[in-house]
Amino acid sequence: MNTITDRLRVAALPLDIVWGNKAANLAAVAAAMEHLPAGTDIVALPELFTTGYSDDPLAADAMAETNGGDTIEHLRRLARRYECAFAGTFLARTANRLYNRAFFIEPNGDETFYDKRHLFSLSSEAKIFTAGARRPPVVRFRGWNIAMVVCYDLRFPVWCRCRRSAYDLLLVLSNWPQARGYAYEHLLIARAIENQCAVVGANRGGKDVYGDYDGLCRIYDCRGYELPPVDDAAPFVAADLSLQKQNHYRTTFPAGNDADDFDLIDAGF
Repeated sequence: MNTITDRLRVAALPLDIVWGNKAANLAAVAAAMEHLPAGTDIVALPELFTTGYSDDPLAADAMAETNGGDTIEHLRRLARRYECAFAGTFLARTANRLYNRAFFIEPNGDETFYDKRHLFSLSSEAKIFTAGARRPPVVRFRGWNIAMVVCYDLRFPVWCRCRRSAYDLLLVLSNWPQARGYAYEHLLIARAIENQCAVVGANRGGKDVYGDYDGLCRIYDCRGYELPPVDDAAPFVAADLSLQKQNHYRTTFPAGNDADDFDLIDAGF
């Protein structure tokens, strides 16, 4: 039931992704769910959580799937079973093009998708994937307005801009290496402060040929303070958010009212 709630419990899973092995990664998520903190509303998974990243166009094409593929179907079942929403990204194919596609899957069956806009040009990502062609959508879930961006999108504040309190929570779904961890943490904090919203950095764990990733999952409140975990023993990084407290802060310190208006004209935005 999609009821309105003040408290929203969000759990990020720093999954140690097994490269190219969807079955193993989906099984790892299912196993982790057995230890999900009670009352969790949203589970945030890392970027490309079923496959990891590939700079080989043929390998990427072989691993890509549609919105009706195994990855989304598996999460549909978990969402129904645990009565929580799932967010993350997967390697998607639409009309012979590959996308780094984010999803928000609700227990009632509603689904929202967003294709990563900013492709990391220092790697081959921009050559393999197609950039998204629309702004991050805002999902209404249990009384909260929720937006999601993907990894490198985080570096672009205009893209992440919360205009006139359009969203209350920003999910950042990432494979961000420790080598740039200082930037990741401070960009998450900046997005929380400037948008006066809660921010969840759902980063992968483990390591691959591109770097180490452990220890970067973060959850911040609307003032940029890291929130305490609700369950230290779980494989998740989980925290409780309060919409009442956030709205009170936005009302008593309405910095958003003084924000600049702008329009994105590139690619029809």
